[in-house]
Amino acid sequence: MKLRLRIWRQSDAESKGKMVSYVIDGVSEDASFLEMLDVLNEELIADGEDPVAFDHDCREGICGACSLVIDGQPHGPQAATTTCQLHMRQYSDGDTIDIEPWRAGAFPVVKDLVVDRSAFDRIIQAGGYISAPTGTAPDAHAVPVPKADADAAFSAAACIGCGACVAACPNGSGMLFMAAKVAHLGLMPQGQPERHTRVLGMVAAHDEAGFGGCTNTGECSAACPKEIGLDVIGRLNKDFRKAAARAA
Repeated sequence: MKLRLRIWRQSDAESKGKMVSYVIDGVSEDASFLEMLDVLNEELIADGEDPVAFDHDCREGICGACSLVIDGQPHGPQAATTTCQLHMRQYSDGDTIDIEPWRAGAFPVVKDLVVDRSAFDRIIQAGGYISAPTGTAPDAHAVPVPKADADAAFSAAACIGCGACVAACPNGSGMLFMAAKVAHLGLMPQGQPERHTRVLGMVAAHDEAGFGGCTNTGECSAACPKEIGLDVIGRLNKDFRKAAARAA
């Protein structure tokens, strides 16, 4: 395939960026999207040009590093798929593809397609942990947990912290990410001691980082590659109201 790529190039957070066009030929439909970018970078380096900076790590859809907005959609056109698992068979010969970084005030651009997502780390540090000592790993089923709670906690824990929810949200809110972390800990018995301090601390860190407010548009859940549902936001709001009332 021969493709025209329009890629956001920006040297650092303070510089003004712009879309730059590149033409790449001989792209295999079996290549992943990131492998296609690797080929482009090899050509740029061979021509003495600066390669396109983009985040990646596991390339198996489990680390959340591959954060790209492709044709206006976080992670691209294929539902429940991270960028690294998107393959070029989704495109046709002659297509033009726009590639941009996450767009959010809390995620400043580092270079080109790389953004600083350390704001997520600060939210986790503010309460995404369990300090209750549990000793060694317990035997299976030693701690009774209702199946509905276990299933909901497992679903919420699938969040990989990629930030697609923030990039998709018109308000730049990190509510879905934060709610998933609050839910998967709050549903488990081990997470109860910090349940109320956790939600207060994480919401405060979220707001301090500059994320926008949630208005329940649902764009976050639609863009999530792990299909985290909006129900986790309802759980967070319920816990927050209880925690705020206890703290008053």
